[in-house]
Amino acid sequence: MKPTIDRRTALLGMGGGLAASCVTDTASSGPQESPKKTFQNSRSPWPICLDTATIRPVPLLEKIRIAAEAGFDAIEPWDGELRDFEREGGSLADLRKRIEDAGLFVPSVIGLWNAIPPTREAWDAGLPDTRDRMRMASAIGAEHIQVIPQPQRPWPEFDLAWASARYRDLLVMGLADYQINPAMVFVQFLPGVARLGQAAAIALDADHPKARIIPDVFHMHIGDSGFSGLRHLQGDFIAIFQFNDAPATPAKPELKDEHRVFPGDGILPLEQSLRDLRDIGYRRCVSLELYNPEYWKRDPLEVAMEGRKKTVEVIERALA
Repeated sequence: MKPTIDRRTALLGMGGGLAASCVTDTASSGPQESPKKTFQNSRSPWPICLDTATIRPVPLLEKIRIAAEAGFDAIEPWDGELRDFEREGGSLADLRKRIEDAGLFVPSVIGLWNAIPPTREAWDAGLPDTRDRMRMASAIGAEHIQVIPQPQRPWPEFDLAWASARYRDLLVMGLADYQINPAMVFVQFLPGVARLGQAAAIALDADHPKARIIPDVFHMHIGDSGFSGLRHLQGDFIAIFQFNDAPATPAKPELKDEHRVFPGDGILPLEQSLRDLRDIGYRRCVSLELYNPEYWKRDPLEVAMEGRKKTVEVIERALA
């Protein structure tokens, strides 16, 4: 992956080529709801995960080494990295062993791009790619794979019943055929699935016991979901909690993924959000997810170490 690509570019730039985390109650071999009660030397009730976009310019095997050396509990890779690894002759079974030997696990893989297109024809055409992404994620022992719906349909035209039915199909397929749990994301620039409540509506109407969503504090902020909605959820409804911060400037309408900063370095109500997660019984990963090109220019190990340190410090302040 090129180091200048952010989530917006990945989503919107793939166009028609797009086809679009820690517990024990699925068939995944990942730790899922770990028997451990605390992590980070008892400083966190949640495992801390490194989304590989945080240090994007680094090769995948190096990211695994860095995540372990920086003290993370888990790693969250992207599907393109897995595909490139295979194309270069690598074995995903070997990759899984490397991850496990490093003391890490995989709560989630990003993702199932364009996974809920607007028509049956597009759905059928995209199934081979969807299945291949599930296969790759399952092969490295991931518990979840992120569902990114087709991004071009505005909410007034968005068919909630269709989206929920297709999400249910993804859940049935993923769990039965690949032992992996698809989970809905929401992203501010995806019309129709831009807000916490919209993703929750799709997941709820899927009428499946393993339906889950993936909140991202940055998109809760710029998408105007707010943060109080977390209190109305159950902990098991959340697959993984993506963590970062937003600066005071530029103004919210101008914020993009590249503006994400380390937790605690911005203005988001992170401490209250973490208290809400604790109170609703959330027990899966808190995942550091940054797309800041200024961080990509720095030593990746230093970035990972600073990100983990600041994440844990915010958690400690929140739960003190």
